[in-house]
Amino acid sequence: MRRGILTTLACAAVLVSAMVVHSLSANGKKPPPSPTVYNPYPPGILPPNLDSEILRVRSEIRTVFNRYLEQWEALPAPIVTGNPPTLQGNGYEAIRILGGLLNYDENMSPFKDEACAFCHMPYAGFSGPIPSVNLTMIAYPGSFHFRAGKRTAQRYTYSPRFPVFHLNGTRRAGVGGTLTGGNFWDARSTGYKLQSPDAEQAQHPPVDTQEMGLPDTACIAFRLQATVYRPLFEEVWGAGSLDIKFPPKTAGICSTPGGAAAFGGSATPIPLNFEDRTKADRVYDNWGQSISFLESSNDISPFTSKVDASLQTPPAYTFTATEAAGRTLHSGKANCNSCHLDGLSTKLLPSQTDTGTPANTQPLFTCFGYANLGLPLNPRDAFYYQTTQDFFGFTPNPFGFGYKDLGVGTFLRSGFGSAPNPNSNFTPLAPTSDGQMQVSTERDVALTPPQCPTTEAGQFDSNGKPIPYFQKEFFHNGYIKSLKQLVHFYNTRDVFAFNVTSGHCPAGTTEKVDCWPMPEVPNNIDMTVGNLGLTDQEENELVAVLQTENDGFLRPYPNIDTFTGTCQTGGDARTQGNETLIPAPEPAAPCASAICGVAPTPGPSPIP
Repeated sequence: MRRGILTTLACAAVLVSAMVVHSLSANGKKPPPSPTVYNPYPPGILPPNLDSEILRVRSEIRTVFNRYLEQWEALPAPIVTGNPPTLQGNGYEAIRILGGLLNYDENMSPFKDEACAFCHMPYAGFSGPIPSVNLTMIAYPGSFHFRAGKRTAQRYTYSPRFPVFHLNGTRRAGVGGTLTGGNFWDARSTGYKLQSPDAEQAQHPPVDTQEMGLPDTACIAFRLQATVYRPLFEEVWGAGSLDIKFPPKTAGICSTPGGAAAFGGSATPIPLNFEDRTKADRVYDNWGQSISFLESSNDISPFTSKVDASLQTPPAYTFTATEAAGRTLHSGKANCNSCHLDGLSTKLLPSQTDTGTPANTQPLFTCFGYANLGLPLNPRDAFYYQTTQDFFGFTPNPFGFGYKDLGVGTFLRSGFGSAPNPNSNFTPLAPTSDGQMQVSTERDVALTPPQCPTTEAGQFDSNGKPIPYFQKEFFHNGYIKSLKQLVHFYNTRDVFAFNVTSGHCPAGTTEKVDCWPMPEVPNNIDMTVGNLGLTDQEENELVAVLQTENDGFLRPYPNIDTFTGTCQTGGDARTQGNETLIPAPEPAAPCASAICGVAPTPGPSPIP
């Protein structure tokens, strides 16, 4: 048993200021000026309670971090034996706990103020934990306030189950075959190197300029050298794995966010020799693998929903009449099951009979593929406004509204805002992939804190009392604010289609009710949805189905009790969030040549 770990918690959990205040250097010179907050946003983009909500989530993160430290304190010392050497008996627990410590450690960011979990908390299904951000700026602020990303915080429940990115089938002359697997909305975490897209996904946020923002992957190894749980890392990944000789300037480099002009565009500003750089790279791989193990564990992906209970023998749960009707719609009229696979057959026509039996007692409700659903551009996305230099001489988005999110297409071109494509054979597929985003699992899409038991505004309990709700955001750009809107979009996208942008629906119509603005990317739109002919009641039945896929029914969901914020009440799920709608700029800015002018260029329709 470890001893003395918890006595160090006061130091490990100190609330570090959002901005570094440099002390006098050894030679007595004055410290450089403290960086000023980056705020290029017009009024209304940033929520007024952003500062207090950031502090709230950080406090919750420290609570969970300390829980993992306590678990490590109770973990018996591992026994390494066998050939190849194995952590006998408690190896699973050791890596799970290590993954938890890494995921909730705020020290892994330049200003020691942002952990991976800041954008992915348990009570939100490991998606965005700040309701006001979900309503307004969409993307979450990074370690350097207030740089922010360009998409919603994607859930990473069950993400370790996604296979390595590959072409499933054969494609000739642009026809046939589907790009499958990978992680992130745009598939940029392919898993080509570690053979785990999820482990590779964990490697992106620490060095993403808009997120945790470290300037060099080696900063992770540098910061790990000083952690209280360093012995656990070295027990799992080998004695001496963190013995790297860092130059004296490393602390200053790692306290400066990525993209800073001082780095001259270098991704490796820490001057390490070949041997130490190789060791630091290995540490970074181990970082991703440890977090992926956590995400695969029952801490995050436990298979404890009502659906899982219904598949037990004998069933531990029987669907209500509303839920059963929704499940029939899911695999039939609504056509959800063509992408969000439930392990059963799909019955699209009334004349068909569903004779399927569960092919998988742990269905993942995804096909691991990608689709362009035709979502409108969301002018609330903070990324569009980051067009000026920040304190460090970095401009996050020089294109403003000329930036168009082409999703997988941008990644295949190794384009702006994505990542290098490691397989040039995929590049020609970019035009037929423009606008496509990952088909996420339905699991935990409706997960909320216990005190806010729904995602839907305007719901009432059996006594007529309003049910408090937790405001989430849905799809890659957060345009949808409730599951009712989500289902209604699938159902009526083409029925109420208007050639306008968001905020410009015609008089007499209501956006998201009987007016859907035009798609941001008009190519490759999925036509299996858009005019499903569902009634209002059938839409509600599908919402009920999504709620049966929340984990926590068979046993409590781990760490879901940490929410200390405020629930919302009132409103209507059909128009939820409409009070925060803002008009997109008119006329619309054309797609920047740095995005839409990269070969192979988009087609057949131009990107507006």
